[in-house]
Amino acid sequence: MAVTKISSSLLFINRASAVGGREGSANGHWVPNTDVYSTGSGLVVKIELAGMRSENLEITIEGNRLRITGTRPDGCRAPKCSFLVMEINYGPFESVLELPPGYDLSLAKAAYLNGFLRIDVPLAAAQSKITKVSVAGGN
Repeated sequence: MAVTKISSSLLFINRASAVGGREGSANGHWVPNTDVYSTGSGLVVKIELAGMRSENLEITIEGNRLRITGTRPDGCRAPKCSFLVMEINYGPFESVLELPPGYDLSLAKAAYLNGFLRIDVPLAAAQSKITKVSVAGGN
């Protein structure tokens, strides 16, 4: 699990893959390139997924974790080809981002356009810190 600093403040994103991280690409699994940045209204998660269709992507929320999974097909190579360079990952992928407190994943919105998946996660609504304390009657 890697920890990626996403701003100059003390805001961190824990990033992991249950299928083996970047090292898993040799096993047929890979983790897509991802940018995460903060805005005045929340976080933006931008994932590079060229060659995908939005219906082949799955985004799930587990507590404060955002899990993005899918499979990038490889349907354009010749049946008997010999690679000189192979840098494009195909097959199943998974990326798990553990977000810090203060963001409301239940209100996240996602859009896939021009090979990039963008997920906007708004700031959580401020909760009132006012607590009433009852006073016991006693003489």
